[in-house]
Order: sequence, then C-alpha cells, then structure tokens
Amino acid sequence: MRVGIIGRAVVAVALLVGTSHPLSAQGITQQQAEEILKELRAIRQALERLGGLPPAARAQAPPSDQKVKLSKLGGFTLGRADAPLTMIEFTDLQCPFCSRFTSTTLGRIKTAYIDTGLLRFVSRDFPLDMHPHAERAARASRCAGDQGRFWELRSTLVLNTPKLSPEFILSSAEALGLDMNAFRECLDSNRYEAEVQNDREEGAAVGVEGTPTFLLGPTQADGFEGVRIVGAQPFEAFDAKIKQLLGQLRPTTR
Repeated sequence: MRVGIIGRAVVAVALLVGTSHPLSAQGITQQQAEEILKELRAIRQALERLGGLPPAARAQAPPSDQKVKLSKLGGFTLGRADAPLTMIEFTDLQCPFCSRFTSTTLGRIKTAYIDTGLLRFVSRDFPLDMHPHAERAARASRCAGDQGRFWELRSTLVLNTPKLSPEFILSSAEALGLDMNAFRECLDSNRYEAEVQNDREEGAAVGVEGTPTFLLGPTQADGFEGVRIVGAQPFEAFDAKIKQLLGQLRPTTR
C-alpha cells in the first residue's frame, strides 16, 4: 500500500533526524533531512485523502516504463539544440527532492552529457499546492529569464528551499544585478501565470504526480516522446538510462 510505504519512509527519516551522528557523513544534512521529513508527511496526508476516494475518481497515471508524448517541448533549455537526447525536468522550486537533485546530480549530468553535446536539458514547472511559494518562484525565474538570468535565479531558489519566501526571491534577484523595477513589474503582473499553469497541465497529462519527474528520449524537431523517470535518483540511474538510449540511437555496423 502506498500510504504504508510513505509512512515507513517518514519513520526512517525521523530516526535519521533524531540521531546524534552527523548526517553529512551519510550524504544528507540535518536541514535537508528535516525538509524531506516535512515533504513525506505532506505526501502521506495527500495519499491518505486519495485513499478515501472511489477507484474511478483517482487519476490513472501511465506506468513509469510506458512511453509518453508532449506535443510541444517548451521551457528553458541547456545544451545543444541538436543533441541526440532530450531530458525534461518537471520541477517545484520549493521541493527538497528537487533541491537534492540539483545539488548532487544535475552538475554531473551537465559535465558528462550536456556540456559534451549529447543531451539537451529542459526545465518545466510543476509547483505543488503544498508549497506556498513554489508558483511565485517559478514565475520569478521566468521574469529573470527576460533579462537572461533564468538559470542563475532558478538555481539559487531551488538550492535554498528552506529560505524560500517573497522576500528571499527579491533579494536573490537583486543579488544577481537584475533591473529590479522591471523584475518587480513582471512578477507582480502575473505575466507568466498562464505558462506555469500550462506546464502543470501538460505534466499531469503525461503522469507527473510529484517532483522531480523527468522525461528522457530522442531529440525531435518539435514535441517529445520518451520515458518517465520519477524522483531524485542518483547520477548512476540517469547515467545508465542515458547510455542505454544513446546505444539504441547509434546505427549498427555490418
């Protein structure tokens, strides 16, 4: 039962938080563990509410290994447009798991595959209702993108999820040297509200239920078709899947 699994995970993280041993030695800080514990509790509550619905009323997501399609790629990108593979991340900038992926895995993927021209990385937004500042952070990153600083602000915000607030968003934008009058005007106008909502709807249509969720597949001129990878998995998991797909794209020699 999914609620039971989440419940056991909550207990496990709670034990980590309560231990006297330094968590950094286990690859996780005290603050990260506490944020993950909060996240797991919120997920468990959501799943418990879902469990009270009749089966017909529950969203049916495709299995993780089933191919999914997007009619349009969208989003801000890193890497070459003609890279053989494309990876899309549906992210919530207040999500501790997204923060963990960015801090521990994305840099290694960038070095191994994005910077070498083998992978194009695309950021799409999927702010969750349980995170009160996530949608504003998503719109703020796009406003920074108007001034060519999308990735810098996005990185700052997702790496500081415990601090995320309207004040922190503004101070982070100011620290990047943005034109703050233009930035505030953009943010307060809700200019990108429709785009963020569109990302959420398209994510939900391909089975995104939580963050981070990734789509990985061959690069196409328009749109996307590939497989889902769910969760902040270690680099080795992404590495294996990327190598598998690259191998399938290489023509066989006779």
